[in-house]
Amino acid sequence: MKEAVILVHGIWMNGLEMWRLRQFLASANYDCYQFKYPSLKNSPGENAALLNDFVQSIDAPVKHFVCHSLGGLVVLHLFDQFAFQKPGRIVFLGAPVNGSAVAYRLNSTRFTRWALGKSTDHGLLGDRPVWLKSRDLGVIAGTLPIGIGLVVGGLEAPHDGTVSVEETYLGGATDMITHPASHLGLLYSREVATQVVTFLRAGKFGDEVTNLLFDATG
Repeated sequence: MKEAVILVHGIWMNGLEMWRLRQFLASANYDCYQFKYPSLKNSPGENAALLNDFVQSIDAPVKHFVCHSLGGLVVLHLFDQFAFQKPGRIVFLGAPVNGSAVAYRLNSTRFTRWALGKSTDHGLLGDRPVWLKSRDLGVIAGTLPIGIGLVVGGLEAPHDGTVSVEETYLGGATDMITHPASHLGLLYSREVATQVVTFLRAGKFGDEVTNLLFDATG
């Protein structure tokens, strides 16, 4: 039976934007499942409960998670609330686990606060669950500064246009790398997809796992 990968999208999205990454993972012999959730209507904790139901419905011996942006915070809540999960690894792509400067600015005025909905409830403002190192977790941060952050006042460099690299640092993460991609571009980069597969297979990023990289792109 194949290993499963559950993809968790970010705020304002529905998972369609993850199609290329999902296609790459499928070509690397994973069964892929897209989790769709109401990023504004529900809090990350509430969406974590929905995610747990979704994960439990999947019949696979190993269940990995690949999460973009707010999706990473949903998965932190998942393991905080439902710690007992099937074995697997986790990759965060541009997840603002230390709070989002963009979210702080949008939340600071009633004219833009609506755009965040309940995503700020133990989520985008930084008050999320502590990661307890329950499994291998890799972080990939973008460094191509093109995105909404430029519209709302800029971000501390380096950043991906929406999330700064500093905002993605996670205590207890197994490995971390940066890549010259924008926040959304992380989902369309072949190099990022290759590193995602590398981490899912080896529990680390990098060229030292050459055979795994070759297998992932073959």
